[in-house]
Amino acid sequence: MSTTDLAPTPRARFEIAPQLGLAIIVGLLVVVFAWKQPGFVSSFNLFGMGRSLAVDVTVGFSQMAVLATGGMNLAVGSIGVCSVMFAGYLMQDLGLPVPLAFLLAVMLGGLLGWLNGFTIVRSGVNAFIVTLASANLYSGAMLILTKAQPINVLPPIVSSIGSYEILGYASPALVVALVIGLALYVFYRYSVPGKETLMAGANARAASMSGIAVSRSIILAHVLSGVLAGVAGLMVVARVGAAMPAVGGEDWLLPSFLAPVLGGTALAGGFVSVVGTFLGAMLVTVIRSGLLFVNISNFWLQLFLGLFLLAAVLAQRYRGLFRMRLT
Repeated sequence: MSTTDLAPTPRARFEIAPQLGLAIIVGLLVVVFAWKQPGFVSSFNLFGMGRSLAVDVTVGFSQMAVLATGGMNLAVGSIGVCSVMFAGYLMQDLGLPVPLAFLLAVMLGGLLGWLNGFTIVRSGVNAFIVTLASANLYSGAMLILTKAQPINVLPPIVSSIGSYEILGYASPALVVALVIGLALYVFYRYSVPGKETLMAGANARAASMSGIAVSRSIILAHVLSGVLAGVAGLMVVARVGAAMPAVGGEDWLLPSFLAPVLGGTALAGGFVSVVGTFLGAMLVTVIRSGLLFVNISNFWLQLFLGLFLLAAVLAQRYRGLFRMRLT
């Protein structure tokens, strides 16, 4: 069974189909929106889309890391907002340097992810229940500690990072997202822990009989998911120049699933597509920006995203049946 994006087998080539389809859809949407509103492809809008894409991609990677094990993380947004507010507290109240505050905030995300993974492994409770409970627990604790007040007095360099332009239209956050994607591709394709995570997701019992520490792989996946959720939150901090308690939450839930599932990542575990997740996030970003440009209510965005997710799940189901015929 192939567990990577690229492998010289008919089945692996079949798995590339969602990525190709996504690339075509994204390209067509860009052409349509640019035709309706030429400003859609202006350097100003491309820069804004790049900043949004960076967050969408990183949130998608965060969910993908847990989907690899056959689980899910409903606390992606809650972990992200906890990292956001923690970073703001460290910079405003304690006066820590920005790099150190960001590092500690990302570490907090990893710690919260570890708590999820450890609870799932030790209790044997489904990841859906554990992360649903922890999502409310983390958000509630954050709101109590911060009194739901934004942290606005941050060092000027924070907003400077968010507004900095690379080559006139790319944001530093997008570069970070691309580096994360490359690192994840190498992790799942070439590293032992990455391959073990995918094998644990494909068949936990067989992986355990082969000597793979399935529990360790699950915990590692949740730690990675927490770290990436923290990074996504910090991208938003740099974009708005403040730590806002409204970051993440339920707003990240649907896009976090949509990006990897549209890209071909298996909900049952055992297969991830880094490239597909990037393209899925790009589709979300293009639709969001395009609807805004053509003056269509944002309520339609939720409708479209829900339809895309349903279509992706059904397509994945039929692809699974077709794969069975290939074996």
